[in-house]
Amino acid sequence: MRPAHTAASRGGETRAPEEPGGTGDEGVIGETGEDRGARGRLLAGLRFTSLRLRLVLVFGLVALTAAVSASGIAYWLNREAVLTRTQDAALSDFHQELQSHAAALPPHPSQAELRDAATGMADSSQHYAVVLLDENEDGHRVAGNSDLDTFTVADVPRALRDAVGEEQEGASGDPAAYHLFWQRTVEDGTPYLIGGARVAGGGPTGYLKKSLQAEADDLNSLAWSLGIATTLALIGAALLAHAAATTVLKPVHRLGIAARRLGEGKLHTRLRVSGTDELAELSRTFNRTAAALEKQVDAMSDREEASRRFVADMSHELRTPLTAITAVTEVLEEELDAETGSVDPMIEPAVRLVIGETRRLNTLVENLMEVTRFDAGTARLVLDTVDIADQITACIDARAWLDAVELDAERGIMAHVDPRRLDVILANLIGNALKHGGSPVRVSVRVEPPQDGEEAGGRLVIRVRDHGPGIPEEVLPHVFDRFYKASASRPRSDGSGLGLSIAVENAHIHGGDISAANSPEGGAVFTLRLPMDGGAVEAEGDEDTGDDGGARPATPGGEGGDRR
Repeated sequence: MRPAHTAASRGGETRAPEEPGGTGDEGVIGETGEDRGARGRLLAGLRFTSLRLRLVLVFGLVALTAAVSASGIAYWLNREAVLTRTQDAALSDFHQELQSHAAALPPHPSQAELRDAATGMADSSQHYAVVLLDENEDGHRVAGNSDLDTFTVADVPRALRDAVGEEQEGASGDPAAYHLFWQRTVEDGTPYLIGGARVAGGGPTGYLKKSLQAEADDLNSLAWSLGIATTLALIGAALLAHAAATTVLKPVHRLGIAARRLGEGKLHTRLRVSGTDELAELSRTFNRTAAALEKQVDAMSDREEASRRFVADMSHELRTPLTAITAVTEVLEEELDAETGSVDPMIEPAVRLVIGETRRLNTLVENLMEVTRFDAGTARLVLDTVDIADQITACIDARAWLDAVELDAERGIMAHVDPRRLDVILANLIGNALKHGGSPVRVSVRVEPPQDGEEAGGRLVIRVRDHGPGIPEEVLPHVFDRFYKASASRPRSDGSGLGLSIAVENAHIHGGDISAANSPEGGAVFTLRLPMDGGAVEAEGDEDTGDDGGARPATPGGEGGDRR
């Protein structure tokens, strides 16, 4: 409650204690710390990955904060203005009516006289109920009510009665010794203004009660209007945010598409540039980067093509003299095997060295030509349906490995493969196992059922295991690299260093793969996996023979890099 006027004149203001249930000066109940903590954990768990959504949310939060702040301030200012104007008018009218009617009362009025005075005061334009208190001639306290049904002394808060009856600072009889106090309360959901004052000089004490429901309805209408305005402002901000996000994110989206195309190898991709802002500068930077990358890749491709052409040309040029040299070495080998004595025993070791090195050089040239075909992407499959057990047996028998290889394969396992390329793979894997691991070499065959996402037919799995020391862990990632040497101190090996590389390329062209590992029981294990139906690569006719033919069957020693 607040003092509005003095009984006789305006004096210093004094505030009385508030009663629970007031509408204007009530405290706001905030959320507890536990509630805030739970809400914080919930919000922390939300992750917004869309930049557009984040921009819209930021715009919306800013607009919502501004709109709520503006609406709250406007509501508070209007509320105070409306309530202050209403209560000032009511209290001022009550003060005047109290002064005029109190002067007409006798010194010790009866209850009827007080009731008549209260009724007269209540007939004012402010429409409030009045109760007057005083002492009669017998010294008893009497009350006069303008309306017993709406307002009695019991309706006046105790704190307000104490404040009205308390004499303020100043000499007794001072006209300003008593003040006019007021307080806003709520009864059954209806707000009321209750005020009281005591007439100076021993006059009666009067109280008024005025309903503020009309003002509350006006304030509710204002609150609804501000809420609608806030909602419209929020929707407008969201639309503006969406438009702004589209303007900003459209170049970013184009940049993402261009970067993805660039990653796919489409190095000619460029962005259209317009404007001079940061996004336009970003597009220009992307175009410059893409142009530089395209230039570098083209240069690397040219160098690679030149290198590949050089290897292919060199291999072709070497085949002609190698053919003649091979014919001569075959004649010399026949003479040595016949032991006719036509070859001087002193030069026999040198002749055998020349024969071995000629074979090795011939194999190297053939492998280089095969590698150039893989690099150029011209290698093709000639698919046929074969019995895998028969194919492996033929490979082993052709190289006289029957005594050194154990075959674990059931007959009747049919697969759609390129027989010649499968023979190259098997010869390299088995020959590598015999050379580096030693016999016996175990070859096992089984069929894996199709996995999720694979076509029907399953996969053919061929494992080649030796009983040697195994492959060092640091060498395992490089066993299929071209010309890889496990030790720099051993730069020369019997093979060309391309056998395992060619084997894995032949597996890839089938849609399969080869993996190398060490067996827990000892030795190395090479696992070949091929689709039973020939993979995704279809046969595209027979390959040319002669200079462009496929790799020849591996020599009895097999191929492969130095893995030890």
